[in-house]
Amino acid sequence: MLRKVDRMMSYWRNRNHGWFQVGQIWNLSFVAVFVLSLQCGAAKADQIPVTYANNFSIEIYDTHKLLTVRNPWRGAETLSFEYALVPKDSPIPDLPVGVQIVRTPVDRMSVLATVYVGHVQALDLYDQLVGMSHLNYTSDQRALRQVENGYTKEIQTGTSLNIESLLMLKSDVIFTSAMGNPQFDAHPQLQRARQPVVVTADYMEEHPLGRSEWIKFTAAFFDKEDEAAEIFDRISSEYNRLTNLVKRAESRPTVVANAPFGGVWHVPGGRSYTAQAIADAGGDYVFSDDRSVGGVPKDFESVYFRAGSANFWLHPGPSRSLASLIELDERFNRFNAFEEGRVFNNTLRVNANGGNDVWERGTLHPEEVLADLIAILHPKLLPKHKFVYYERID
Repeated sequence: MLRKVDRMMSYWRNRNHGWFQVGQIWNLSFVAVFVLSLQCGAAKADQIPVTYANNFSIEIYDTHKLLTVRNPWRGAETLSFEYALVPKDSPIPDLPVGVQIVRTPVDRMSVLATVYVGHVQALDLYDQLVGMSHLNYTSDQRALRQVENGYTKEIQTGTSLNIESLLMLKSDVIFTSAMGNPQFDAHPQLQRARQPVVVTADYMEEHPLGRSEWIKFTAAFFDKEDEAAEIFDRISSEYNRLTNLVKRAESRPTVVANAPFGGVWHVPGGRSYTAQAIADAGGDYVFSDDRSVGGVPKDFESVYFRAGSANFWLHPGPSRSLASLIELDERFNRFNAFEEGRVFNNTLRVNANGGNDVWERGTLHPEEVLADLIAILHPKLLPKHKFVYYERID
């Protein structure tokens, strides 16, 4: 694109034996804009509205859709990935270097995280689902049946990615997320194998509805944007109805979250979607003043100093009983929430292998998670609520 403009500038310099007069510069500017428009296929025609998500955008051109993923992992605020979705029956337009092309609508999809299975269910993409990873952590029964009958193949167990099996699937797109660690990230290996890998960044969103809105990103690969918009509008409408309900609450109980693992207590950052959900449910998160988006490592003493008197304790690791929790560390009985029996975990929909539906359906439906949290923190506001993901730890 720039080379064409350079050649045009050279032509005008040679013709006029030097730099341009003002009128000639205006003429060249007009021509250059025209060339740039042709180079991109057409001027930007539209942009899909994105209300809560900060880490992706979708621009609509006559020849393609341009999807941009930003802030894919912690410390990568300036990094972005661009994907041009080009209809299969259309020629590939001239695009800037580094833009990855995906032909659409996608017929064959592989996913490297269970979070995408929620989108598969909502958009009815089971026929396109040909590869899955981490089956032990998958809750979706239809997807698991497809694996059993051989339609969908298992492509990863643990950290071992079966590249040969993945190559045989001939996927049109492979969805994954990343942490910025080459030891664990799959996308560099897939890129070297010339596989159509797409890196997403929903887990880096600050608002639960931001994570949910990524269904619009997935839908763009299958030409299901309208369907995704309708789904998200229903979700966000109910979420906001519930946040308005919380305004009736007379108090805001204090909340601590998570539990130590390997001696380190990774508490949700004050700008994380977990912190936002607690606030929207009418809770006062004890680390709300922290400015981090992801988990923040703490030692036991620093957490106890802030949260020893907290009214509620959420997400205490894998524990589903107070007895199993105290086995991890006897000092937990010093927490007020433990003594008062106000410990709740989002483990109600965990399967025999440890797969938790809160990371499939729950990430897409934060309104259901929010309703559970409101029923925990302010039970009088939802007296007839039936828990979907949370249970009290006894």
